Amino acid sequence: MTALALPGSARAWVMACRPATLGAAVVPVAVGSACAHAAGGVRWAAALCALAGALLIQIGTNLANDVFDAEKGADGADRLGPTRAVAAGLLSARQVRAGMMAAFAAATLCGALLVWLAGPLVVAIGVASILAGIGYTGGPYPLGYHGLGDLFVLAFFGFVAVCGTTFVQVGAVSGLAIVAALPVGALATAILVVNNLRDREGDARCGKRTLAVRLGRRGAIAEYWLLLAAAYVVPLLVALERGPWALLPLASAPLGVWLARRVARESGAALNPLLVRTAKLLLLYGALWTAGIAAG
Repeated sequence: MTALALPGSARAWVMACRPATLGAAVVPVAVGSACAHAAGGVRWAAALCALAGALLIQIGTNLANDVFDAEKGADGADRLGPTRAVAAGLLSARQVRAGMMAAFAAATLCGALLVWLAGPLVVAIGVASILAGIGYTGGPYPLGYHGLGDLFVLAFFGFVAVCGTTFVQVGAVSGLAIVAALPVGALATAILVVNNLRDREGDARCGKRTLAVRLGRRGAIAEYWLLLAAAYVVPLLVALERGPWALLPLASAPLGVWLARRVARESGAALNPLLVRTAKLLLLYGALWTAGIAAG
C-alpha cells in the first residue's frame, strides 16, 4: 500500500484519515435522526451539522491515533494492519498533528452552529467527544492502552452519538434513542475487537494493554459474539413496542453469524478482511435499523 502513496501526497492524507472507518460516524447520526423522526420530526439542518461534526471528529481521532501510536511504538515493522502514515514515513508527526487540530477545529465550528440550534448542552457533548478522541491514544492515560477502548467506542459511537443526534433535533433524548444506541455501539465496538484481536501479540510487546490483550484470544472472541448477540436481541425487544418494522436488522443476522464464526477461526493478517466486513455489517445493520425505526 505504501508504494501507491507518495510522502506528503493527497493519497497519504486519505490513508491517514481512514475512510473505511467513517461509517462508524455516519450510522449513529442516521439512527439518531430516525429516533428524532419517531419523536416528532427531523430538523435537517441540525442532522446535517451533526453528521459533519461526527465525521470530522472521527477523522481527527484517526489522525490522533496515527501519530500517537507511532510515537509510542505501537506501529512497528511487524504491524499486521493497514499502513499508518506516520510510521511509514508518508507524513510527518508534525503534519498529522496539524491535520488533527484542523479536523477538531472544523468540528468545533459545526458544534457552534449546533449550540445555536439546540442550546448549550451541545458544548459538553462536543468537548467530551474531542477530548475522548485525543485521549484514546494520547495524553497521560491513553484509554486504548489501558483496556478502556471498547468502553469508549460503545459509549461515544453508540449512546453519545445516537442520543446526541436525537437531542439536537427534538431537544430531548427519548427512551427509544437510548435503546436504539446499544446495537450501534455494540457493532462499532465489534470492529475494534477484530482490530485488537489481530494486533494482540504486537500490542502486548509494546505495552498496549487492550481488552483483547487482557482477556486473551478466547475472551476477545467471546466479546465479539456477545456484542453481536446484543445487536440482534435489541430489535426483538423494540418490536414488542413498535411493531414488526423494528425486526428489519435481523435480515443481516446471517452475515453476523458467518463473521463471528470466521473471526473465531482466523488470526493475524487473515483478520483484516473480516475487520472490513464487520464495518460493512455495521453499515448494513445501520441502514436497516434506521429504516425500521422510521417506518415503525
